[in-house]
Amino acid sequence: MSFSDSSDERPVSILWGCELSSARSSYTFQVPEDWNCEQQLVLRTICLGETARDEFHVVEVVTEDGDNRTPVPLATLKPSVLPMATLAGVELNPPVTFRLRTGSGPVYVSGQHVSMMMLSSDEEEEEEEEAMEEVPKNPPKGSRAQKGSTAKKRKLEKEDELRSSLAPEAPLPSKGRGAGRGKKTAPKK
Repeated sequence: MSFSDSSDERPVSILWGCELSSARSSYTFQVPEDWNCEQQLVLRTICLGETARDEFHVVEVVTEDGDNRTPVPLATLKPSVLPMATLAGVELNPPVTFRLRTGSGPVYVSGQHVSMMMLSSDEEEEEEEEAMEEVPKNPPKGSRAQKGSTAKKRKLEKEDELRSSLAPEAPLPSKGRGAGRGKKTAPKK
């Protein structure tokens, strides 16, 4: 399903999951008919519960595409071999039915229910205001560069003035290796 780039819609994602077991071997995901927005179920993982027997657990999915209601195996799990599977790229449009074809479960199917929610005009204005507040107000590049270079010049001038005012009248002897060697000092009287 593709979502439009309209400014009056935004995607909302809700965590979703169901449990399949011998007590409840099928689950149908559907949305209320009065929801007039696009809906999608994005599957993420399917895993066995800790009490699942060491047998094959086959989960199948049935989508309602007109008259075609062919079940498609989604995963075959066994605790000692493959207790969990990641389902990447499985996106289904409701209504969708999950069935535990073989095994006693429990098997957990999880994912995200994504819908495009319509925004009212008040919500749109609030979002636009928040977006405007987040944009930093920087001066144009040219004026910032000029200010920066002027400030830099002033700083250098102040440093030069400070150095010249602190400089001693006579230069100090240099420090380092050999400084002061070989010079004879006059004896003190």
